[in-house]
Amino acid sequence: MKSFSRRMLAAILCIVLTLTMLAACGNETPEATAPNAAAPAAPAAPAAAATDTDAEDGKYRIVNGYKVPKFEGSPDETYHMNVMVSGVEYWFPVYEMFKWCAWELGVKAVYGGTTEMDANKQIASFEQALAQKPAGIFCHPVNGDAFIAPINKAIDSGVPVVTFANDSPKSKRRVFITSDNVYEGQVCAQELAKALNEQGEIAMLENPGQTNHDIYMKSVQAELEKNYPNMKIVASAAPSQDTTKAYNASLSFIQAHPNLSAIITPEGPDALGAAQAAKEKGGKVLVLTRDLNEQILNMIKAGEVWGAINPDQGMQGYFGMLTLFVSKHTELVDPMSDYMIKNVNPVQLPYINNGMTVVTAENADAFYWDKYLKRRGTKGIDE
Repeated sequence: MKSFSRRMLAAILCIVLTLTMLAACGNETPEATAPNAAAPAAPAAPAAAATDTDAEDGKYRIVNGYKVPKFEGSPDETYHMNVMVSGVEYWFPVYEMFKWCAWELGVKAVYGGTTEMDANKQIASFEQALAQKPAGIFCHPVNGDAFIAPINKAIDSGVPVVTFANDSPKSKRRVFITSDNVYEGQVCAQELAKALNEQGEIAMLENPGQTNHDIYMKSVQAELEKNYPNMKIVASAAPSQDTTKAYNASLSFIQAHPNLSAIITPEGPDALGAAQAAKEKGGKVLVLTRDLNEQILNMIKAGEVWGAINPDQGMQGYFGMLTLFVSKHTELVDPMSDYMIKNVNPVQLPYINNGMTVVTAENADAFYWDKYLKRRGTKGIDE
């Protein structure tokens, strides 16, 4: 038990130090000086002579004679998660831990967005959420530039916004949480190199226009060019998450390049088409994708998809809720900085890495959504 406690304490200290360092970095970025509609709430003044009677309202507790705000919200606070293609299974574990953290904090969480991959429709859903005067919005913007004005509108009205997986770096968003897309691309190339003995022809199915996917695929290419001279990218296509188009493009790849060794994709729907084509052509072409759903997991276990690079969605959601909450409750944070002079929110974390995992047949069982919910005893996005 003592060993466990020490490990827990070390983990907590690491998180605190990481967030502190990121906050320091945030004060150096242009968006860190973006004005708010109102001045940040001043933290509660320490009271050396404080007594238990100062905590009778339930909002504070007394620690070493000081009046310290409780780290909890109120039931009338609602935080929205906004995504595109809301039926995609990737979002479900993100929301699960977003919601769970909200429950721990005593506030409400709502899952929403649009069912289509359409920037205008997602912006409309974002603005509908904003009209409900939420405590904060956790958003995956399908296109970062398109969301500059909507996010800035929210920030200027006093509603904090945290982005995840895909960013809007030119906006005033408070925090960006993601896995390292460059590192993921490097890992993809390295895993391919191991599987193919550092030689072979590779084709790519891309999703141009979605920033995080573009960064990932460019990183794969750069890593191959830098470190694996005997591995060449010989073809590419852009089915844009249309499984049928991905299937047809993959058939064309295999027919045009008899020595093709692998097909890589930045997301699951394209991988489904690539895997089907590879299976029909003898199963000799490896398919390595990114992100997961039940069908992809089944194909990984069956050997039809070699593996997937998967961001840690749960950490993404948990820290999304946590940073939104602290961004809303600026009275909880009083760093030694000039945030009061500049009249800016002290919570400025331009980048938090939520981590990633390489999923293969060896560990695929740990990533099934239905098994995860059964273990947790919750109802997923229906809550």
